[in-house]
Amino acid sequence: MVRLLRPVFVRSICASRIASLVVVAAVVAAVVAAVIAPNAASAQQPAGPSGRAMNMDDALNIRTPQIQDVSDDGRWIALTIRVRRDALVVDNARYGDPTYVSPALAEFQLLDATTGKAAAILPGKSQVRGTAFSKDDKSLAFFVQGADNATLNVYDVATAKVRAIPLKTGKQVASNSPLVWSPDGKSLLVTLRPDGWAAAARAAFLNLDAGPITVQDSKDPFLSWDRVRNMSDQQIPAIVNLADGSVREVLGVTQLAGGGGRGGGAGVEFTPDGSSIVYSTSVPKTTTYDNAGGSDFALYKLALAAGAKPDTLVKPTERRVAARWNKAMTAYTYDDRGNIMLKTLGQDSALNLTAKYRRPAASPTGATPAATAAARADTANRPTYTMVDWRPDGGALLVSGRDGWYTLDVKSDSLQMVYPFEADTALRPTRAFLAFSEDGRSVYLTRSARDTWARGLEKYDLTTRQATPLAQDANLYSAWRLSKDGKRFTFERSDGEHPPEVYTAGADLKDARALTQVNPQLAGVALARTELIHYMDADGKKLNGVLYYPHNYQAGKKYPLVMEIYENYFDNGYLEQMDLLAAQGYFVLHPSVSFETGYPGEAWEKGALSAINTLIERGIVDEKKLGVFGTSYGGYATNLLITQTNRFAAAVNISGKVDMISFLGDSPKIGTRNYNAAERGQDRIGATLWEAPMKYIAHSAIMYADRIHTPLLMLTGKQDYNVPDTNEREMYYALRRLGREAVWVQYAGAGHGAGRNGSEADFRDHWSRMFSWFNDHFEKKATKGATQ
Repeated sequence: MVRLLRPVFVRSICASRIASLVVVAAVVAAVVAAVIAPNAASAQQPAGPSGRAMNMDDALNIRTPQIQDVSDDGRWIALTIRVRRDALVVDNARYGDPTYVSPALAEFQLLDATTGKAAAILPGKSQVRGTAFSKDDKSLAFFVQGADNATLNVYDVATAKVRAIPLKTGKQVASNSPLVWSPDGKSLLVTLRPDGWAAAARAAFLNLDAGPITVQDSKDPFLSWDRVRNMSDQQIPAIVNLADGSVREVLGVTQLAGGGGRGGGAGVEFTPDGSSIVYSTSVPKTTTYDNAGGSDFALYKLALAAGAKPDTLVKPTERRVAARWNKAMTAYTYDDRGNIMLKTLGQDSALNLTAKYRRPAASPTGATPAATAAARADTANRPTYTMVDWRPDGGALLVSGRDGWYTLDVKSDSLQMVYPFEADTALRPTRAFLAFSEDGRSVYLTRSARDTWARGLEKYDLTTRQATPLAQDANLYSAWRLSKDGKRFTFERSDGEHPPEVYTAGADLKDARALTQVNPQLAGVALARTELIHYMDADGKKLNGVLYYPHNYQAGKKYPLVMEIYENYFDNGYLEQMDLLAAQGYFVLHPSVSFETGYPGEAWEKGALSAINTLIERGIVDEKKLGVFGTSYGGYATNLLITQTNRFAAAVNISGKVDMISFLGDSPKIGTRNYNAAERGQDRIGATLWEAPMKYIAHSAIMYADRIHTPLLMLTGKQDYNVPDTNEREMYYALRRLGREAVWVQYAGAGHGAGRNGSEADFRDHWSRMFSWFNDHFEKKATKGATQ
């Protein structure tokens, strides 16, 4: 493995070493280009659809449909359609205010999947949330968010009428309220805020945000911003009678946890007869610096008879219990450290259904006591199982293991492999369970290849062990829904280059047809053609990248390339930033990289530069006109990469940190995220600052600002709660002190993502500056190269 960075020697990396790495990567790229014929052939492909280049107005007018709910019979689809421009109205300064609900205006429609007709449920645009069809598919409930409160509404499908339900209570509807129909369709379960909650929550936010005096004490079990954020979880479950709007509070202030129920939903639901509710809770106890502990999770059942008290099904514990109920709601399962646990109501304890399948292998004859003890302690190599779903008849479970899916009989606890996975994990397709067939004989699952764009849906017969591909092509699919009788699918689909549309199809998917055409204005716009590329990084690991072609691409011509870096990329799809940059006449690349904990900063030099070399070897990229940018973690990667190489004509860091050490204390509104990210999360340092201080220095671009010779544009939002602008400010002052070319642009009202998360004026300024930055420096680099 090529090693580029070590905490105590980063400054010893010299230009000759970097140059030698580039040569090695170029040789690897040449080998890959020779081996992977489709990549070489694609350089000769036509430009794709003709039309004018995309512009900022086009980007702002993009409409995105989203399926909110589908009736059980698959006929009715509740749909929202949002316009990109409408997202530029968020008050970023109020992030962390429990009383603030970010605007999300949308058209709200009902689609008839049988006729393809659409009808507006509400006129114009509204802020709709919590949509839910009744059990009989005749009504659709939803909230409409107002300035200070949400209103409950019910739409009658037959009459196409909306009825507002005035709640007979002085309490506000919680902004994170679930919306759950009773089985008889006569009532809805919602959650309310306690009396005085809004004033108390707003005051707590203002005290921390504006003072005038704030005090934080390490003896407090919570960081102050955590305490304010936890106020959002204060909810009072209540049942609304739809006939008269009367409200019955069934519990006091409760902190509901998501992830429970038969479908892993809002954490509360009615039993089939409507006589009780089951709910899960998550009660914070302390601020933690890892992903474990800090909250108590519990599970309860409450009879809705007057005066009833909750029955505790799972006592409060730091181990999350995500209960998966059978259809009758007489039993539930949950995962417990690799085991599948089954609890039947009325029984005192849960049964471990997989314990006997996870016992250590018997020690060989003559093994020493130490070897025997070691074998028993080796839990990492034992089989582990996670719950997938109940079979419809309730007699068995579908569970997932490392090597495949199994059926697990709930009475005999017999375990049987029914869907073996491929042995090669690198090429194993990604799969996700969708649903059982109504008879329980088959399962439907989404499936995507790892080395080509072959994506779609599969039906698998659990008895014959035969797979039937229903869709397996280059399209992008999402939001799959299957009707209760298994006869109709609804889903969102894109060709991988345009925004998605909503589709419906029969059980075999052969008659798929579009129900929407939400962006007719794009008919004359040529969006970027995309290609999946393959290459090897400096360690010889095969990686994938997604290449977006420039507008009016002509084979045989070399083009500038702008690369957006982050982590790993595989899927294509319409992406605002990629299409806007491709419209400037650039290739735009999403390269994947391979990380090693402790040395993440090597990833982009090893992988991203190799991806560029592959394209240069194909003769399609002008190596004098290379640009790089990234947002958030990608901005951090960009700034780190240009301390390691001078290959780029220009770079842009958007909302990306530059100092790993000072960043630990930044972002107070999101608690301990920054510590966690470095120690065990995305930043991948793998140790605390005090355990490995030199690694933090090695991965802080600010420490090596003197190596930066690439012109750098920095874009930040003053209201960025995630990566405060002060972190990136350090780099501007350092580069100015060093006499290097740097421009820092601050958007006063914008948040994370700079101008793309501000006002429309910010958006336009953000992109205009990026276009000019790359264009100007590409020309300078080309002119300088021509005169040398």
